[in-house]
Formats: sequence, structure tokens, C-alpha cells
Amino acid sequence: MRSTAVRGAAGTLIAGALVVGALAAPTAHADTGRHVRDAETAGVAVAAAQAARTGIDWQDCPTDWGLEKPIQCGWVTVPLDYAEPHGKKIRIAVDRVAATGTPAERQGALVYNPGGPGGSGLRFPRRVTTGNKIWANTAKAYDFVGFDPRGVGHSAPISCVDPAEFAKGPKPDPVPDSEADKLAQRKLAAEYARGCAEKSGDVLPYINTLNTARDLDVVRAALGEKKLNFVGVSYGTYLGAVYGTLFPTHVRRMVLDSVVNPSTRKIWYEANLDQDIAFEGRLKDWMTWVARHDAAFHLGDTYAEVRQQWETLRAAAKKDPLGGKVGPAELIGFFQNAPYYDSMWVPVAEAWSAYAAGDPQPLIDAAAADPTDTAGNIAAENGNAVYTAVECADAPWPTSWKKWDRDNSRLHAQYPFMTWANAWMNLPCATWSTPRQQPTRVKTGKGLPPVLITQAERDAATPYSGAVELHKRFKGSRLITEKDAGSHGVTNLVNPCLNGKVEAYLLHGSLDSRDVTCAPHATPQP
Repeated sequence: MRSTAVRGAAGTLIAGALVVGALAAPTAHADTGRHVRDAETAGVAVAAAQAARTGIDWQDCPTDWGLEKPIQCGWVTVPLDYAEPHGKKIRIAVDRVAATGTPAERQGALVYNPGGPGGSGLRFPRRVTTGNKIWANTAKAYDFVGFDPRGVGHSAPISCVDPAEFAKGPKPDPVPDSEADKLAQRKLAAEYARGCAEKSGDVLPYINTLNTARDLDVVRAALGEKKLNFVGVSYGTYLGAVYGTLFPTHVRRMVLDSVVNPSTRKIWYEANLDQDIAFEGRLKDWMTWVARHDAAFHLGDTYAEVRQQWETLRAAAKKDPLGGKVGPAELIGFFQNAPYYDSMWVPVAEAWSAYAAGDPQPLIDAAAADPTDTAGNIAAENGNAVYTAVECADAPWPTSWKKWDRDNSRLHAQYPFMTWANAWMNLPCATWSTPRQQPTRVKTGKGLPPVLITQAERDAATPYSGAVELHKRFKGSRLITEKDAGSHGVTNLVNPCLNGKVEAYLLHGSLDSRDVTCAPHATPQP
């Protein structure tokens, strides 16, 4: 699940869902759809068999990938369209670092997806090379394997706009003052959707979660693994849930951390609305913490005072963008990091505090995109393109502007921090031109082993109800709740209760007899 505040801003957010009424029409009759699905299923088997024979030619990583030795890189070839497995092919970039233990300790490969859609997993092996202690014991047993999903990074990347244009700021204020403001944002969203079709139209119909899950099975085969060991975070939990539904007998161990609600009703429009509410709650948690540490930040000693400081900052940036670069859109893009990740509580508060003390530069540096960062802007634009492509293709979306306007106006009245920014982020899906799928009905298939689910109780990006829903759908799964906590991606945080249980599951397949509640990880300190 990505976070991003505005169309065209660097950053990362979850999108929408299946809604009754005013939806894009299905693209095929039921019989045709079944025929295509059968062909795609057969195509996965063909591609996986070929990948198992070919394997992966591991080499030192290209220098511009930023992956140091002993990490190795390679490619897995997959069909662009699984219904035509002998047709056009694309390559999936993969990397790995070998298990650090003895041959007797090795249990295979552990594959990782960090979320998005649009996130690259290639940095996962660096948890070993940089000495991440949380994963040290697991690294003895597994090769750590990352990959760029189709459309992302080095894996047949797609684009929707020029990256330099994507980086330019300040963007329009996401919160509309008038109907004219809304119309301007609607035009921007429609232009973005057209840009995606123009720049990436040949591959756009095949960039979706189902195909990424199929790619994951081909990667499994290319690694020489009979069954998949997988860690998915945020959107990676939905990818894992779809994989587990399609290939239940191919799963060995699966950890799903910070869970997207897999209900077909939620994917993706309604999940977006749920996120708006959750972000407001976690923003209050952070601002209350800032107030508690007023001696360090000097932004007010009550939540109300700190919130007013935010409104004052936002109004000032709207009137006169900071450094000519940072308006309300960029501020939202930066400030949302705090409700997203506890690790950002201090950095965001410090930049804000410096601004309040008369030094705006730290806030400008943190919130503004750098137009000279060519590689960074290409990556940001690509990530946004994949995010949009996957979510628009995964499910029907409302096409009625009246519905978008009614739902988001209602939510903004109570939850103003993220609502409109999130709406504009996803509005291209209302005019998306490529075929939409019906969402996958996530369920327990025959042979699916117990899955471990981890979730912070106050997670903003993927609200807690999503973990509960997946827990119900995957029979035999276990849910570990980090109570009174709200950071996103809890398996990489120091919490001995949770870390120990994840490690025991991955190393021994051990699960508690019932669901577990862990105390929260340590609260950040200024």
C-alpha cells in the first residue's frame, strides 16, 4: 500500500474499491472470462516449467542498481499475457543474498514484496548485508530474494508522464475551495489516465495483481523451489493473499504484515475511503505526542494547539509556497510520513519545529521534490504509474463524478487531512481506458498451510479491519496484533514479542494455539 498525497508528487497511498452502481462495465461475458482464466492458468504452468528448467543466471548486480556484493542479480522471463504463454515475453529483475548459515540450516528462498503497488523489493537482501539484527537468525536459513514486479524499476517499466514534469512543484492545493478547483483536478486526473494509455498502452492491460501473482509463481519455479516462502507488507499482503488463493498448494510459509482488506467490496475504492479515516486518527496520535514533547518542538502543548499550527502552516504555504516549491500538496506529502511510520515522528516534527523557529530550509529540503534528481524522479514517476495501473485494472471503479464528490466531501468534513489528496490520487481510475477485472475472491484453497498475519492496531495505511478480514478468509491463520501501536510494516520494527513469533514461524513453522496480542514497540523519543 503506497502513500502519496497528490498526483504528481513524490511519495506513496492506497486506492479505491468495488462499489454498487455507476461502475465500469465488465469487459467480457462470463463464458469468455472462464475460457481466458483457464488459458491463463495453463499459461502459468507452461511458464513455470520453462523457468524451472532454465533457472536464474546469477551475476554481480549492475553498478547502477546500488546493490553491493555479495548480493547477486538475475532475470526471470515471463509471458506478458499468460493466456498466450508462447507470445510476447518480459523479464522480471530478481536479486538474492545467500543464506548465512550452514547447509544443514538452509530451508530455501524467502521472497519479499514491500508493497505499493509499484514498490521494488530489490533492497530486501540488504537486510542481511547491512546487519539487520531482527532478521539475522532467519537469514541463516533462507536466501533473501527480492524482485521488481512487472512494470516496476527494471522489470519492463511503465510510465505515464515525463518524470521531470512529475517532479515539478508546487502542485495545486488538493483541498478544493470551489467547483472550479474540483474541475481542474478532474481534468488533471483524466489527462494522467490518457498519458498512461499513450505511453504504456501496449503493456498496461497486463499490469495487475493477478499477473504479478502469476509472475511470483514463475519466480518460485526459477529459484528451484517446490513451494514458496513469502513475506509481504502492505500491498504485498494483497499480492500474497491472491497468490495463496490461486496457488494454495505452492505455499510453504507466508507472513503477511499490515494487511490490505481483501474483501471484493473494498478493492479498491472503499479501502481508500477507510484509509482517509484511519490517517486522521493516527495524525492525532502523532500531534498529541508532539504536544507532549513541547519542550523539544515548541509547537504547542495540547493537540488543539499543534493542530492549529498545522492549519497555520498550510495556509501560509498556500498563500506563498515555501521556497517557491512547497505548497499544501507537498506539505501533505511530507507530513503523512508521520502517521505512516513511527520512525518519521521525530524527523517531521524537527523540520516543522525549525520552520516555526524561523528556519524554513529543513522543511523545504524535506518536502520539495528535487528536479535535478533524474534517477529519483524516474523511480517516483514509475512507482506512481504502476500504482495507478494495478489498482485501476484490479477492479471496477465508480465512473460517476457525483459519487466521488459526495463520498469525499462527506469524509473531508470530519477527516480533512488526507481525503481530497487521496481522491485526486486515484481519480484517473474513473476514466481508465484499459479493461477492468473483477476483484479476486480471496479464500482458503485446499492445501493452503497456516499463514501468519501481523498488524498494528492503529495502522493508518492499512486499517486493522483488513487483518481481521483476511484472518477470517484464510482458515487456520494466526493474527498477531500490536496493541496501541500504529506504525506500518511491523515485522521490521524492534518488538521482541512479535519478532520472536515471526522468527519461530519462519524457522520452525511454529504458531501459537490462538491469536496473540503484543505490547507496542517503543515510542519514539525526541
